[in-house]
Amino acid sequence: MEQSDFSNQNAQENVQKPEQPGTQKINKAKLWLMALTMLYAVSLIPAFILIYRQDNAASQKDKEKLTSSLSKKYAVAVIPVYGAIYQDSGSSFVEKGSQLIASKIKKFSEDKNIKAIVLDINSPGGSVGAVQEIYSAILKAKKSHNKPFVARFGEVSASGGYYIAAACDKIVAHPGTITGSIGVIFNVSNIEGLFKKVGIKSEAIKSGKFKDIGSMSREMSIEEKNLLQAMINDSYESFFDAVAEGRKIDREKLKELADGRIFTGKQALKAGLVDKLGDFQDAVDLAGQLGGLGSNPQIIRGRKYSLEELFTSLDSKLSLFPSASLNQPLLEYRWAGF
Repeated sequence: MEQSDFSNQNAQENVQKPEQPGTQKINKAKLWLMALTMLYAVSLIPAFILIYRQDNAASQKDKEKLTSSLSKKYAVAVIPVYGAIYQDSGSSFVEKGSQLIASKIKKFSEDKNIKAIVLDINSPGGSVGAVQEIYSAILKAKKSHNKPFVARFGEVSASGGYYIAAACDKIVAHPGTITGSIGVIFNVSNIEGLFKKVGIKSEAIKSGKFKDIGSMSREMSIEEKNLLQAMINDSYESFFDAVAEGRKIDREKLKELADGRIFTGKQALKAGLVDKLGDFQDAVDLAGQLGGLGSNPQIIRGRKYSLEELFTSLDSKLSLFPSASLNQPLLEYRWAGF
């Protein structure tokens, strides 16, 4: 009799309680959300395949044009430099950022069929390290392969965007292009007041008094501000020297221009910061002339929307592979107004 009661009790415990109506609705919503997410992911695959095929077809046409006749053998390469410039954090499965641009510069400079290179710049700048990486790649290409470089400015080519252009032989800008902003910035947030309001206290166990410099949880000391200012000044000197040497501008005159102010393309021409006002075709024509090909040369593009860069474009919009560098303070050659 006792065993029977025990079995009945176990059977009753094993009977599942019916789900509440609210729980069932939540589960259905989750299933629908998962299904929609999967459908969206699957729908992207045909788009990737189509763009990949079109890119290959376009690349093949470019190759055919280059080899169709001896008169059309040589070309001008165009490399886009769009958006803020940062280094690849390594979290993405495709090369991107300054590394991708530097590798394209190296690739085209080594190609004997490429006689000149146009950097199509539309950027407010970026981190000091990333900008200097591209700048260095241009100088190496010019030294090793004697290829002329022309910078073309789009809507914005400020701070780090201008730093890169300073390494080029010529600069072409629209009259209304925003450029200049020669300088360095280091942004640090201070949310100590917010922490106090919500009752959060941050404590750092550190090996030295400067180890937590730039912490958001407290105000910086005078010593820390002086230390950061010294870093800013050092990076600024590199920027200043690059512009003075690249643009052949008198250093005393440059001091008046290099205080972080921005210019229109027309103002920059008067100041000697650019060489010519014009559009993309004007920049290509100038590159063709410098490369011995004359005006209206054939163009080979470092394509913005190759398959590898399609994922970079999606990454920038959807933050599929967020860069850790964007979540921490950085020394930047960047116009803060963009």
